[in-house]
This record gives sequence, C-alpha cells and structure tokens, in this order.
Amino acid sequence: MNKTWLIIKREYITRVKNKTFLLSTFLMPLLFVGLIAAVTFITVKSSKEEKIAVADKNGVLKEYLESDKSLKFEFLDDADTSLLQKGYTAVLLAPQNGINKADKYEIFTRKNLSVSSESAINRQINRAVETRLMTTIGGMSRTEYDSIRAKAKTVSLDPKVLGEGEEIKAGNSGVAFGVGYGAAFLIYITLFLYGAMVMRGVMEEKTNRIAEVVVSSVRPTQLMMGKIIGIGAVGVTQFLLWILLIMLLSSGLGLLIPQDMLQQANEANQQMSQGMPGGSSSGAVNAIMQAQESLGTVNWPLIIGCFLFYFVFGYLFYAALFAAVGSAVNEDPQDAQSLMFPITMPIILAIIIMINAINQPESTMATWSSMIPFFSPIVMMARIPFGVPGTVPYWQLGLSMLLLVLGFLATTWFSAKIYRTAILMYGKKVTPKEFWKWAFKKS
Repeated sequence: MNKTWLIIKREYITRVKNKTFLLSTFLMPLLFVGLIAAVTFITVKSSKEEKIAVADKNGVLKEYLESDKSLKFEFLDDADTSLLQKGYTAVLLAPQNGINKADKYEIFTRKNLSVSSESAINRQINRAVETRLMTTIGGMSRTEYDSIRAKAKTVSLDPKVLGEGEEIKAGNSGVAFGVGYGAAFLIYITLFLYGAMVMRGVMEEKTNRIAEVVVSSVRPTQLMMGKIIGIGAVGVTQFLLWILLIMLLSSGLGLLIPQDMLQQANEANQQMSQGMPGGSSSGAVNAIMQAQESLGTVNWPLIIGCFLFYFVFGYLFYAALFAAVGSAVNEDPQDAQSLMFPITMPIILAIIIMINAINQPESTMATWSSMIPFFSPIVMMARIPFGVPGTVPYWQLGLSMLLLVLGFLATTWFSAKIYRTAILMYGKKVTPKEFWKWAFKKS
C-alpha cells in the first residue's frame, strides 16, 4: 500500500507542478469569463435600429404597426425601392401597393435581413393586423384590446411537485433540464479528458522504458492503480479550481461591467429571443433568466453528492480500461486509436442516450441505461435533477451506484491482468484476441 501511495503522490505532484497544468487551470476560467464579457459587449454593440419605410395606401397598418428599439417604421405615401439608397434598411409594401400587386406583404432590401430582424418584422405585422381586426371588426376600443393583451401576458404557469407525505414543492423542468444536461456533459468531457491523460501517461512510461525500472520494485497492478488514482486526483483538483476561479471572476466581471451595458444586453437578448421563430418567453435567453430565479428549488446537496460519486467512479471505471490500452500500445499512435474505439463508443452512445433521457427521464431506455455502468455516470446524472424519489426512485439510484462500483472492480481486475503482461511487451502489435487471452489466462 505504501508503494501505491508513493506512485499516487508522484503522479499528482509532478503533474500539478507541470506548466501545462498551471496554464490550463488558470487560463480556462479567464477564457470562459472573457467569452461571456465579449458576448455581452458584442451583443450591445451589434444591436442597431433598423429603419424601415412603409407604403400602406389602404391604411391597414398605419395606426397599428408599432416601432420599438430595434425597428423603426416610417409611413411614406411615395415609398418605393429607391429609398434603399437613402439610409433605409428595408421598404415594406402592403398588399396592392406600388409594385406589389400580390395579396402578401413584401419587403425589399439590398441584402438579406438577419433571422431575428425578419422574424421581428413578421411578428409586428401579425400583431398590427390582429389589433386592427379586433378593434374594427370585433368592436373593441384600442384601450380595451391593449388591456386584455397586457393581462394575457401576465398569465404564467406555476408548477408544483407533490412529494412524500403530500409535501408540496416548487417544480421547474427547465432548471432540471439545464442542471441535468450540464452535469452529464461535464462528466462526458472529463471521461475523455482524464481517461486519455491516463492512457498517454502509461504510453510515455512504456516507450521511455521507465516502466521497466518501476516494475522491478512494485507490482504492475500497484503501478496501474497509482497512476489512475494520482491522475484522477489531479482532475478533481483542476475541476475544483475551475469552479472557484470562475465564481470569483464572474463576481468581479459583474462589478466591472457598467450596469447600463448589462441592461442593454438583456434587452437585446430578449428582442433576439422574441424575434426567433417560436420565440417569445420560451426563448433560450429568457429560459436562462427564469432558471436563475428558480435555482433555489434544486436539491443541491443531492446533486453535488451524486455528481462527485458518478464523476469519481465513472472516471475510475473507464480509466482502468484506458490504462490497459496504453500499456498495450508501442510507438504507433494508430494502434492507440484502433484500441480506443471500443472504449470511446460507449461514452459517445451514453451522451446520445442522455439527450433522449433529459427529455423523457422516465422512459424505459433512460431507466435501464442509467443502471448499466458503461452509461450510468452520464445518463443517471441527467435524470437525478428531475427528482429523487419522484422521477428516480431510491432503488434505481442505489442499484445504479452499486453496479457502477462493481463495474469499477471488474474493469480494474480485467485491465490489471492485461496491464501486467502488456506493459513489458515491446515490438509486437496487440490484437483484441490477445487482450482476452491475457485477461483470462491463469496466473
């Protein structure tokens, strides 16, 4: 055990002191926060007012088409396409106006409008026509119609979840969706990132003949477990530092960015989300803003505890397999790619299943996939935010964790048998058949 601990310590200290680790640890949060700042700045600077000339001889739109901060409509009796050379972004022709002989609204531009601008114009026209019909044909006054429309906008759904003992809790599927997707995707990335790090570490020691020296004083299984746990500890350290630095930098960024710029960015994002097809309050930006207000409904101790469990044991489960592949590879990187394929395929398949599970967390595929150790670190983390024991019963969560631990022990045993033989074998291309032969041969 002392020898394994020495290997863990060596792997951890040498990698933490590495310049690449330090740069990636401190630059990643800076890039992340810098990206947020850049998006905010660009959003504010890129939001401009579209000046649109409108020809409407029949007066269908004149009293009802409303300008806003992004769209300014000007009604001109002689509006035509020549105005595009006089500072107007577009010319809107109502049906049977000028060169527009059709029964549709036509808009002329020098270049294609953005999707958000085109959708916003279409939405404003639909609203104007609707208002005109309600006030002229429906017999309502403009004030009455505006009052009804304002009241309709205030209607919102307040979801409640009935828990154990008839306890009523606030529910929010949007928050559960975001938390589940984010947690599952983080585990997906770390499995690839740190699993590949284990494989490269084993490959380097083998090709540099360092493994021969180390194996002379420790058992191959001890060496493998030392590398897996040591690199895993590096990953956990880096991950915790990322969270801490991002939180600190985000707080500092909120103080540095002027309040008026933040307000402009929020207004621009709201207009963009409303202008997108199928937008309005269901837009991505609005969904995030609503989610921020509902984060208090999340059972954070359970989420964080389960995340750490699936992060650690999911890594251990796959890291043993990556170590076995690294021990079997010589100097040809193509060998590593071909041997990695059977390991990476379950991870990729898990993220595909997760996309379905996050939309239907109680489906048969989501339920059983969250039990299988190859998929459970990703799929189960996508289901947990929707509720335990509501969506995920305790027996499913317990069985998933038990099977993942047993799976880790099985992959460690399997990989150790391969590692013991392959780490000292040079100049021979290993085939999957030999993998099985080494794994199940009698010691």
